[in-house]
Amino acid sequence: MKRVFRAASLLQVAHARNVLLTAGIQSELRNQYLAGALGDLPMLETWPQLYVEDADEQVALRALARAAVAPAGESWTCEHCGEVLEPQFTSCWRCGTGAAHEP
Repeated sequence: MKRVFRAASLLQVAHARNVLLTAGIQSELRNQYLAGALGDLPMLETWPQLYVEDADEQVALRALARAAVAPAGESWTCEHCGEVLEPQFTSCWRCGTGAAHEP
């Protein structure tokens, strides 16, 4: 097994695991309960980690790298409230109005 991801936040690791599952890659979550051992164990060793089979390592790393890239496109302005939003948003975070722009 190869470690392909670790982070201080279980939420971040869970997101990475979902990215891998979407890409069809099985992973194993480790250290999700070790936060209480911080101080007795080195900090990075207590962080939640994702492991994959050796053969899936490179595919998993590429899937995680693609997920980390910000979506391409232009920022857009909500027609209802005027809020300027980044291209990954499909609705306005301020008023909830859906995007009327072309991605």
